[in-house]
Amino acid sequence: MARRRKQSPFEDLIDLAALLPWWVTLPLALIAYLWFHSIATSPIPTLANPDELNGQLPGIMLRGLAVPAQYFLPAALVIGAIASVFGRIRRKKLFNSVATNENTLESISWHEFELLVGEAFRRKGFTVQETGQGGADGGIDLVLLKDGEKYLVQCKQWRRQLVQVNVVRELFGVMAAEGAKGGFVVVSGRFTEDAKAFAQGKNLQLIEGAELNDMIRQSRATAARRNSQPTTIKTPYQATSVSSDPLVQPRRAAQPSCPTCQAPMVQRVAKRGRDVGNQFWGCSQFPKCRTTRNEMPT
Repeated sequence: MARRRKQSPFEDLIDLAALLPWWVTLPLALIAYLWFHSIATSPIPTLANPDELNGQLPGIMLRGLAVPAQYFLPAALVIGAIASVFGRIRRKKLFNSVATNENTLESISWHEFELLVGEAFRRKGFTVQETGQGGADGGIDLVLLKDGEKYLVQCKQWRRQLVQVNVVRELFGVMAAEGAKGGFVVVSGRFTEDAKAFAQGKNLQLIEGAELNDMIRQSRATAARRNSQPTTIKTPYQATSVSSDPLVQPRRAAQPSCPTCQAPMVQRVAKRGRDVGNQFWGCSQFPKCRTTRNEMPT
C-alpha cells in the first residue's frame, strides 16, 4: 500500500467535512462564515494610551485570524459536503455493480474494496468511518459504531495469496489497544486454517470473499423488497395505515413457540457473523435452550 503524501490543514479539514452528511456540513459552513465575518468586520477600538494595547491584543489577533478564516473555513466545509455527496453516489454504484456481478471483488481496486466493505456494513446499520485512504493506518481501515460500541475492520484484497494468521493477530492487538467491542477481517479471497483457529473464541469475525458476496446480495435483495412494499397514505376515513418499514408495522405476525422446549420465542439481533445486524427468533430460555429461527415476520 502506497504511503499518502502529507496534506495541508485545509485538505485535512475537507476530508473531515466529507465524513459528515452534506445537510450537516452546509449549515455549519453558513454559521462559520457569519461568525467569522462578524468578528472580521467589527470596529477596531481606539486606544487612549499605549498602556491599553496589552488588553486589546487578544481581540486584535482574533480579528486578524477571522479575516482569512471567514472564507477558508466555509470553503473547506462546502467542498467537503460536495465530496460527501459524490462519495455516497460512488459507493452506491460500486455496491450495486458487485451485487449484480457487473464487477467482482478481484476486478476492483483495493481502495474500492474498502469502500465496498464500508457500504456493506453501513447497510447493516453501522456508522462507518473510513480511515485507510491509502496511508499508514495502524492495521485499521474502517471504524464501525453501533449502539455506543466500537468495532474495527481490516480489509485485504489479496487476489491469489491466502490471508495469514499474522493479519488477524495484528487486528486483535489493535482492538485491545483501542478498547473496541469487536473486529472484522474482510478479505476478497480466503484465510489460512491457522488464521481461522486464532479467531476461534474471540469477538473477531473473519469474512471471506464468498461470504462478503452473500452479504452484499442479501442486503440489496432486502432493500429491494422493502422498497417494493406498498405504502397506504392514511385519510380521515382510515383507522390504520400500511408502512413499508417493518419496524413500524401496526400488526405483527404471531409469536412462535420454540420447537425444542415449546417456550415462547423472542426477537433478537445478531451481533456476530455475516448476519450481524439482522433480526431472528431466539428461545426465551436462552442460554438453557439455544434454538433459533432465522425467518422473521414481514
